[in-house]
Amino acid sequence: MLDLVIIGAGPAGITAAIYAARKKIDFILVSKDLGGQTALSADVENYTGYQFIAGPDLVAKFEEHMRQFAITFHNGEAVTRIVQKPGSGFVVESGKNSYACRSVLIASGRRPRWLGVPGEEKYRNKGVSYCATCDGPLFSKKTVAVIGGGNSALDAALQMIAIAEKVYLVDINPALGGDEVMRRKVETSPKVEVLNNAKTLAITGERFVKAMKIDVSGQARELAVSGIFVEIGSTPNSDIADFVDRNASGEIVVDCLNRTSARGVFAAGDVTTVPEKQIIVAAGEGAKAVLGVSRYLVQEK
Repeated sequence: MLDLVIIGAGPAGITAAIYAARKKIDFILVSKDLGGQTALSADVENYTGYQFIAGPDLVAKFEEHMRQFAITFHNGEAVTRIVQKPGSGFVVESGKNSYACRSVLIASGRRPRWLGVPGEEKYRNKGVSYCATCDGPLFSKKTVAVIGGGNSALDAALQMIAIAEKVYLVDINPALGGDEVMRRKVETSPKVEVLNNAKTLAITGERFVKAMKIDVSGQARELAVSGIFVEIGSTPNSDIADFVDRNASGEIVVDCLNRTSARGVFAAGDVTTVPEKQIIVAAGEGAKAVLGVSRYLVQEK
């Protein structure tokens, strides 16, 4: 039986793994990917120590640090559920394996939220994308749309300014949100047309996306686009632990020590109720959570 299973290898999970290794905790790290949403970010300008670094480069730095320790990392393995075993800890299950452990740290992050409009599922990966970093280069010198108005949408738009011929930024709100610096860059770009009070109604095409239908302040409009990047927020990957308390948004409720409602289960990062979804916050929460796990394990032995 392991002392700990850490689920997720984003900033929270990787930092937790480094701290767990330094504490000599008997643990493994299990994740469907490496880097989480950080790997999908283009420009990171607010992580201490780096005035500017690309998301994938920051993930490489995280991994380089983690690899300094003899950490058992099961990458490409998605956890499907956590089972409580009263009196004998937990079993963490994936499609490949199951792991018995005394404690669990959930750092599984979030996944992109869908629009839920006609044509979205049909054209997913055929022009509809949820990752500008991954798929942006496919739309070189083409017209694209970014749907959303927060930082993730602004980040996607900034990436596409350098790639596409024209970028529509379709926001359902009266005005764009997000960081002022990013917003100013987007709004002043001659390549970008911002459409506020704009609701996406449908996505159309043939084999691939050709257009999207929107409602702008009550007026119907059709945009001819080759690509659509959906950036309207995300949903926490918390359904693997249905026995812990979650809020109305599905986020795992934690206290200041990263404890959940289930004794022995801790959580950190974007999957939790911690309000600010930032890389540096997630990393700090991962460190704090493992310190809590360490205290818990000492008390239990």
